[in-house]
Amino acid sequence: MKRRNDDFDGEKAMPGVQRRRCMRLGLGTLIFLGIIQLLSVLSGLLIVFVPDGIHNIINKWGQIGHAGQGLSSWPTDFSRAILPIPCHSHNDYWRRVPLYSAIAAGCISVEADIWLFDGQLYIGHSLASLTPNRTLASLYVDPLVKILENQNPTTRFHPDGNASHNGVFDTEPEQPLTLLIDFKTSGPSLFPYVVSALEPLRSRGYLSHYNGSQMINRPIIVVGTGNAPFDLVDSTVSNPYQDIFFDAPLGAMWEGLADEEPPTIPKSGPPVYGADIEASMPELAAPKGEQRSANDDLGQGKSGAPDSPEAYTTANSFYASVSFTQSIGHVLFGELSESQLALIRGQIRGAHRRGLKVRYWELPFWPIGLRNHVWDVLVQEGIDLLNVDDLKGATKGDWRKRAGWWS
Repeated sequence: MKRRNDDFDGEKAMPGVQRRRCMRLGLGTLIFLGIIQLLSVLSGLLIVFVPDGIHNIINKWGQIGHAGQGLSSWPTDFSRAILPIPCHSHNDYWRRVPLYSAIAAGCISVEADIWLFDGQLYIGHSLASLTPNRTLASLYVDPLVKILENQNPTTRFHPDGNASHNGVFDTEPEQPLTLLIDFKTSGPSLFPYVVSALEPLRSRGYLSHYNGSQMINRPIIVVGTGNAPFDLVDSTVSNPYQDIFFDAPLGAMWEGLADEEPPTIPKSGPPVYGADIEASMPELAAPKGEQRSANDDLGQGKSGAPDSPEAYTTANSFYASVSFTQSIGHVLFGELSESQLALIRGQIRGAHRRGLKVRYWELPFWPIGLRNHVWDVLVQEGIDLLNVDDLKGATKGDWRKRAGWWS
């Protein structure tokens, strides 16, 4: 029996109808899911703009006329939620906000370069950068006094504020902040002015000091570096309060294991010390009528230095530092050599035996992968303080995961 043409045409049309039905069903499902997602987003926005009871309390906590009025802050929450970490803010005065940026990052040490002119201690990296309003007092001493007075308030609950000796970090009030003062001009000329400039901190009991038998910890530790003269730091005549400590030469402290010889590392050239700078800058010469010794301005850890490194103890020193580039050398092929690692370990060993904190300055800063590698190795080997310019990179990023040479 012959099939009718219209029946044949209807059978051919069936697959097309089914496809359209499937498409409608799929589209309907997507629209339905989209509506659900939209409702979810709108409900979230509703909580933000029209918060429920608990969110309304949290969002308006402490505001006038709302729950918790007057309870949103504490007397000592200047550094609330900031966790101190062992990093040193190198050339801290260069930052947009000196001192405060370092504290906000959690750094436990900051650096200030000082120059003596007309009886004033100015802050800056070079002569060209000095300005009348940037002084040791304005950038560091006075702000620290204000911070510490806020951290040690006098109230009826806390009648003797300064007796508690709280430091700048509210999360760890026992953690001191180190003020590393880099003497740029003549050390012996600068020293008495530094002793005097610290009086606002000293008179309030904020300065750590040596009492003849041990170090008494207070909120601030002052360490002299650069042209700071060891002989004046170590003298109870010139340093009568014994509250200025020395940045000892880490390079002189290498100690090996049994029968271990000190490794030989190629050096990259002599550093430029104070005397070399002043040879081309007559304005930095010793004040008229003063005699300058050739031992006055030799740079970090060398001015007024003793004959033996055994003279450096916790009675007169706090840090033991050295230029990484000058002492350890360049890092070739992206990895520290075994000789370099042996030198680092011996220097750390010698400093720690004396009770001193280890710091390397002039670290590689580029490529970033190399910098991160050196940071990681130094921390693993036991340095006490990471000398950094990039606060964000050191305190926020995961620099221990080395992604590559360039990153």
